[in-house]
Amino acid sequence: MLIDIIAGARPNFMKIAPVIEAIKSRQKQGSKLKFRLVHTGQHYDKNMSGRFFEQLGMPEPDVNLGAGGGTQAEQTAIIMTRYEKLLIEQPSGLCLVVGDVTSTMACSVTAQKLHIPVGHVEAGIRSGDWTMPEEINRLVTDSITNYFFTTSETANRNLKDSGVDEDRIYFVGNTMIDTLLKHRPNFKKPPFWDELGLSDQNYIVITLHRPSNVDQEETLIALMDEIIMHSRDVPLIFPVHPRTARMLKKIGISHERLFMAEPLGYLEFNYLVERSKAVITDSGGITEETTVMGIPCMTLRTTTERPETCILGTNELLGIRPNAIRPALDKLFAGNWKKGCIPEKWDGKAAERIVEILDSICNDE
Repeated sequence: MLIDIIAGARPNFMKIAPVIEAIKSRQKQGSKLKFRLVHTGQHYDKNMSGRFFEQLGMPEPDVNLGAGGGTQAEQTAIIMTRYEKLLIEQPSGLCLVVGDVTSTMACSVTAQKLHIPVGHVEAGIRSGDWTMPEEINRLVTDSITNYFFTTSETANRNLKDSGVDEDRIYFVGNTMIDTLLKHRPNFKKPPFWDELGLSDQNYIVITLHRPSNVDQEETLIALMDEIIMHSRDVPLIFPVHPRTARMLKKIGISHERLFMAEPLGYLEFNYLVERSKAVITDSGGITEETTVMGIPCMTLRTTTERPETCILGTNELLGIRPNAIRPALDKLFAGNWKKGCIPEKWDGKAAERIVEILDSICNDE
């Protein structure tokens, strides 16, 4: 069976790399599984895409749909029309999508309309916030998915509550953590580490990119002012997403302790996170990585689709409330942040479980 593995944006790459590796390993054992790596081109610059392929040891895509920039609707239309053309000319036996980006939703819809079943890695996660494009992508994708590969019991429960049959839900763990654990020994200093005189546990990492935080000048200014004002004397390292960079340039935020960098490669970014005092973010995936690495994490969102990072892990939701930042930082500097633990099946073997299931599906056909 030929499986299309869909990659579109930076969050996808860490999730598909171990799946590809597991398929190759199983092929050596005689498996009939084959894969075609389809890059939609949703993230199309070197920093946000290309470098991740190199660092994670992923093969070059078999197909690049070249979606490029544009609005979400424009990207969706391009991905769907180009993926449809590919499937008509060269059908696959299954479309495997990951996460919740535009490419995930667009390719799953296209495949189903051509009667090609869909498997969704990271199925069932929900924030409940319909203002987030990712939440719409999750809901649409899971409404037409055939095989649900989940990261938590919470995700399992969400799917069952929405009417999904239990025999189509596979609790496998978290493939992004597979990648983290495999590459952790290979993390490497970002180029500015020595230049800035950084040392372990003596700086804070910031990442912000969600529209609710960075599209309104007043909100971004208020959040950054609070972070700068109450972070004592530690450096603030901010690898800046292109979306955020445009707004930061417009409002002109600067401080002697604030260092804004280009987006980092996977190995450099996680070197930075692993050695930080804390991370302040609005990313979902980073909250998973900080939980596994035991790093305090403050999330500037009102909801999370990964509640296990708060219930079990090192993450706390602060909301989009500037006045919540000072108490959180005071707790951090007082040494009172929670230690957390690692959720079930976040053990580096999720991709092996997924591919074993895919192999079984293949053999049943």
